Formats: sequence, C-alpha cells, structure tokens
Amino acid sequence: MFESLSRRLQTTIDRLRGRGRITEADLKEVLRDLRRALLEADVNYQVARAFVKRVEEKALGRRVLESLTPAEQILAVVHEEMVDLLGGKAVEPRLLAEGNVWFLIGLQGTGKTTAAAKLAHFYKKKGRRPLLVAADTQRPAAQDQLAILAEKVGVPVLRVERGEPPASVKRRLDERLARDFRDLVIVDTAGRLQIDAALMDELAALAEALSPTEKILVVDAMMGQEALSVAETFDRRVGVTGLMLTKLDGDARGGAALSARHVTGKPIYFAGTSEKIDGLEPFYPDRLAGRVLGMGDLATLAEKVREAELKAPEKSPGKFDLEDLLEQMRQIQKMGSFGELLKMIPGLSRALPANLEIDERGLKRIEAIILSMTPEERKNPRLLNASRRRRIARGSGTTVQEINRLIKTFEETKALMKRLGKRGGRRSLMGGFGGRPW
Repeated sequence: MFESLSRRLQTTIDRLRGRGRITEADLKEVLRDLRRALLEADVNYQVARAFVKRVEEKALGRRVLESLTPAEQILAVVHEEMVDLLGGKAVEPRLLAEGNVWFLIGLQGTGKTTAAAKLAHFYKKKGRRPLLVAADTQRPAAQDQLAILAEKVGVPVLRVERGEPPASVKRRLDERLARDFRDLVIVDTAGRLQIDAALMDELAALAEALSPTEKILVVDAMMGQEALSVAETFDRRVGVTGLMLTKLDGDARGGAALSARHVTGKPIYFAGTSEKIDGLEPFYPDRLAGRVLGMGDLATLAEKVREAELKAPEKSPGKFDLEDLLEQMRQIQKMGSFGELLKMIPGLSRALPANLEIDERGLKRIEAIILSMTPEERKNPRLLNASRRRRIARGSGTTVQEINRLIKTFEETKALMKRLGKRGGRRSLMGGFGGRPW
C-alpha cells in the first residue's frame, strides 16, 4: 500500500534537488502536485486541502524560498505534517493490571476475527493471559474460524450462543474467569455487510452488560472513503476508543488510512501488516510517514531483527555453503516480506526501480531446491553434475535452468563476500538474492 502515493511524493520533492533556490512559482507547483497526489490516493478532500495549506504556511515560515537546500526543507515539512496527520505519536490501548475487556467492532469482511487472534498472540508474547470471546453469531463459521486461530495462538475461547442474552454472556464470562484467571478479554463481536439499527442495538446491549474498557474499530484500509463514514457512525452509536487498520499490505491507494485519524479524532492503535498471526504492529505515525516519503524505517527493521533473533554469520564468507544460505533464508523470512524490508532502509525506495518486483515465492523455490539436495551436495555444490541437477529439479518441482541460476548466483555472491571480507566487511549472502526473479 502507499506505493503509488510514495512514488508521486518522492518524485515531486526530487524535482527540487540540486537547485540552489526555488521561486514562489516552483513552490506553488510542488504544492499543487502534492495535493493532486493525495487526492489520487483517495485521501479525504478536506484533509488533503488542510494538509497542503499547513505545508505551505510552514514552508514560507521557514523561508524555504531562500534556502540553499529547498528539497530537504520541503521534505522535512511534509514529514512533520504527515506525522501530525497520522496522530503525532504512538498511542496504545489502555491496559489495566486486570479486568481488561476489549471489544472489536466493525463491518463484516474487515478482518475482525483474525484481528482478535492477532491481538491475543501479540499480548500473550508480552506475558498477558488473553481469553477470546466468540460473540459473532451472525457470520457462518466465524466462531469456528476463531477457535482454529485461538488454537494456533494457544489461548482459550468462550463461545456465545446464538440469541443468548447479554446478561447470560456476562454471567458465563464471570464464571469462566473465576475458574481460569485471564487479564485480557478480547471480544470478537458480530458485524453486518452494512450498518443497520439491529447491529448497533446488539452491540450497545452487549457493551452495557460487559462494560468494555476499550472499543476498537477494525477498519479495512482498502475500503477507501467509505471507511471514514463507517467509523463516524460506529463512534456516534457505540463509542469508539481507537482504531485498528487491517490489510495495510494490500494494493489499495491508502488514502483512508491517512485520513482516518484526522476525520475520526480517534488514535490508531495497530496496523495489520500481513495475514499471518504475527502480522500485527503497533501504529507509529513517524515510522509510516518515513516509509511513505522514502525516508526508511530503521526502528521497525531493528525490532524485526531482534524478534527474529537474527544471527550474524559465524563462518568466513569463503567457507559458506548452501546449508548456511538455507539457514539465513529462514531467519530472514521470520522478519516478513522481503520487499517490505527493503523499503525500511533509508533512501533505498527512491533508488529501486519503479517496476521492481520481489517474487516472495522465489525464496520458497530456492528453499525447495536446496532441500532436494543431499547434505554433501549442499556443502559442496561442485558435486552437482548434470544427472544430479536433473534429480534435484524433479524433487523440487523446478527446472534445471533454475538450479543453474541459483548455483551461479550463489558462487558469484560468495566470491563477492570473500573479497569484501578481506577488506573487513561482513555481509549477509542474502543480499545477492533479493531482486532475482525465480
């Protein structure tokens, strides 16, 4: 998401690079392109207009027209305003020592059920004891889906019966907590394809009975401007304390995500970054703004490295073999999408070609090839004669040409790392495989 907007904004600002000074006409053109880029990304019209106006005021206040580095000055102003637009600073849900009851509310299809399991996984890793409540009795199989996800996470589920009165749900929940202490109750509530009175009445009644400490609205970032009116209606009828944006890894334009905080006035707590159970991140306005503007996100990248427990290579580059490559691949895959990792490196998104495609499935094909080799072949690829390569191709479901390309790339990269090693550099071998089409 945001790729089109990111390219447009970076191109607009890059046009100023290298100029000693810019004129008022130059600034007006940049602001016009900035507003057009936001609108094309589906940012709310009022939000886009106010954003550009604040950028103009700050730019003039800082005498950008007289600056010798106007591009950097404009970039800094746009970054500051985008951070402010997204909420300023990270805000977390209120978390008490015990007695936390969080409602996840929203329309059908926004990803509430998966979001509930992701939250349970996220806080279980932090030492909490979550309980999931399957209160969505409207969508077929919603409760079964939550039960399957809960089993993966390793947390229990309390099912709400169809038509069960809120008072009964409260009584059974209290009994369950008395038997098995849990300090975080996450309720996956019912949704509808569209907002209606019955949905709001049901949510209001359940909220009155369970007294949630947080009411988190799950917003599909791919919904566009419709998501904003949905958020306003839920807040007016039920009360919303914060937002969770899902499907930020999708290919939508992303304008609703940029507008949500400003339009609703509610903080964005979390962002869903993948369909995986661990694909949830706290929402950091400054980090997202940095990614959109091509400034990178080293803080998130460092966190992913720590979480994946990424280890530096122990062998010298000259002694690396395919077994070591396989281990590095598996470590890096723990960190998420390879393409997204590249965007977190400052300046790299501007340097990468606009049409660059990272085939994530290619890494799986490389893994299949290496796993189809014998231990001796992984340690010494020179053993791979024509008949062995045909056997590996059959076993991995690939072609001999793919195997040839892998071995050639591996040997070239290994030689490069050996030369760098002599100069004191230590690099990951995976650097040579990121942009290869497999």
